[in-house]
Amino acid sequence: MNRPIPAAHDALASQNPTIAAYDNRARIRAIIGSSSGNLVEWYDFYAYAFTAIYFKDAFFPGADPTVQLINTAAVFAIGFLMRPIGGWVFGRVADRYGRKTSMLISVMMMCAGSLVIAILPTYGQIGLLAPVLLLFARMAQGLSVGGEYGTSATYMSEVALKGRRGFYGSFQYVTLIGGQLLASLVVVLVTMALSDQEMSAWGWRIPFFIGAGAAVVALYLRRSLHETTTEGARASKEAGSMLAIWRHHRRAFLTVLGYTAGGSLIFYTFTTYMQKYLVNTAHMDKKTANLTMTAVLFTYMVVQPLFGLFADRFGRKTAMLIFGASTTLLTVPLLHAIGGTTNPVLAYGLITAALLCVSFYTSISGLVKAEMFPAEVRALGVGLSYAIANALFGGSAEFVALSFKDWGVETWFFWYVTAMCLIAFLTSLQMPDSRRSGYLQGDGTA
Repeated sequence: MNRPIPAAHDALASQNPTIAAYDNRARIRAIIGSSSGNLVEWYDFYAYAFTAIYFKDAFFPGADPTVQLINTAAVFAIGFLMRPIGGWVFGRVADRYGRKTSMLISVMMMCAGSLVIAILPTYGQIGLLAPVLLLFARMAQGLSVGGEYGTSATYMSEVALKGRRGFYGSFQYVTLIGGQLLASLVVVLVTMALSDQEMSAWGWRIPFFIGAGAAVVALYLRRSLHETTTEGARASKEAGSMLAIWRHHRRAFLTVLGYTAGGSLIFYTFTTYMQKYLVNTAHMDKKTANLTMTAVLFTYMVVQPLFGLFADRFGRKTAMLIFGASTTLLTVPLLHAIGGTTNPVLAYGLITAALLCVSFYTSISGLVKAEMFPAEVRALGVGLSYAIANALFGGSAEFVALSFKDWGVETWFFWYVTAMCLIAFLTSLQMPDSRRSGYLQGDGTA
């Protein structure tokens, strides 16, 4: 049975004196501290996606560039498959030992994974051991990111000011997209400074060294964070319990799975995969594709708070329904149009249009999940449900898209994305309206 969500349950400010004492400036500092690690984590994770075009020969030598990209995309997807484990492990740690502890461990693990990739010998130097070690490094990063999302989403939702939670919560995707943007920007700058031969030989390693160094800064900032959970919540018998989630919050868990599947798939389709789509299908050169995606990601990042404010004004459920409906209707025509143009300005406009539709979801992604679970299982409920759907659908997006292309039926992928967005729309119809209920709502209002 799924418990009804009480409107007055878990009013954090009344339960936790630390949160009650927060003024707006303190809340902003808390958001910056938590999101700094989020930015670094996602920068490191996406550095792989944006440099894969250059290091594919180093780890997967072969004649067919599409097959090489499938191999690198498969390793990318395996990193996603580690996310459910990360969501479970770090979610349990966050609910039982505190959000801060979980966030510190996750950023240290991401730093280690990035550093290993930066110094990893190539296939020509150590043979098959090279792609195997690359796989293990990606697994560590996937474990880390799997834990990072749920914990940071929970933390940012808990410190957010009531009535502005959509706005504050949107900064999770500001930093997530910022991590992508920073990775893309670094790659652009490095490719402008180096030749294609130098990039393939050693230049691709530079972004990973930068990411490892940035993690040290994030670690320092996170050390000053205050804990948002109470001792009572952490000591609860149900704290971090998957059994408690399945017994009492099963519907919430399945609802999150439903709309995250479509949300993750279309997010990765129009962000990480789009660079390769512009090169392989639209036949842009690599540097033009990188510059186009950098401009797209910057626009996408800066509009997130506007969509968060929209959700504060009109409700999270309304935003989710607009997301599901618009992406279901527009995905196929947009992907056809993008694949048929070599004009970077037109490509920018088309991809941005798609991501504006996705923004109705991403701006409040963590918040709508956090509102559906009580404090003692919130990080686990958010992190694990997100990680499962993200691993199965988001992480496999590139692999599925490239496989369809290799089989000569690339447009099947367009309809696959559309079908999952329709499922997200239908699932959003079942979610509660946060303006009337939700575990984060102190007095029942948004």
